Amino acid sequence: MRVPEDRDARIAELQARLRARRASFVRAPVALICLLGALYLLSRAWPDVAYALSSREPVTLGREGDYRLDALASNRYVQVHGTPAATAFLGQDRQGPFVVVGLLDTPLLVRRAPLPSETWTPGRPPPPPDRTPFAVRGRLLAEASAPAYRDAFARARELPGLRPHDGRLYLVVQGEHPAEDWGAVATAVLLLLFAAFNGWLLQDALRRRCRG
Repeated sequence: MRVPEDRDARIAELQARLRARRASFVRAPVALICLLGALYLLSRAWPDVAYALSSREPVTLGREGDYRLDALASNRYVQVHGTPAATAFLGQDRQGPFVVVGLLDTPLLVRRAPLPSETWTPGRPPPPPDRTPFAVRGRLLAEASAPAYRDAFARARELPGLRPHDGRLYLVVQGEHPAEDWGAVATAVLLLLFAAFNGWLLQDALRRRCRG
């Protein structure tokens, strides 16, 4: 008789199915969490990716007396010429000191490196900005897309000479060119692959549960 052998085989099969089902119960939530995390990080990185892949030809916003404010579009490479306002905001980050200065008769702030005459010694009043008109190229960001400069935007709204466009101010980050930050693109590709892998794991786990 083969009854004991058949019974043992059946028990082994049931145990294997139970282990697979338990594994799917564990793997499904983990895969879901990893998938959602990857998609969240991808959404955070997407503006940098979109800018890196955008046109290298700058959008011309004009010069004194001839500004093209209808061409304002956040996360684009732009060029503009203007006269700086009388007040600047100084700061420092991991790249070093920087100056944020407004352009008169525009809704634009410019973040640039300080000039030699704008060297600031901590503990002393900051020097006034150089008032020489200048041209700048860089990444244009709407106020909502540049939270790191929230204080500068808030203080700039109190300055005479700046003119918000439809109630909005913008920031030009000097020297930030498209096709420069390929690290953001590579990171996005890795996150996309990671999300796809965890999506497959989640689908496979759910399929196993349905079979069980």
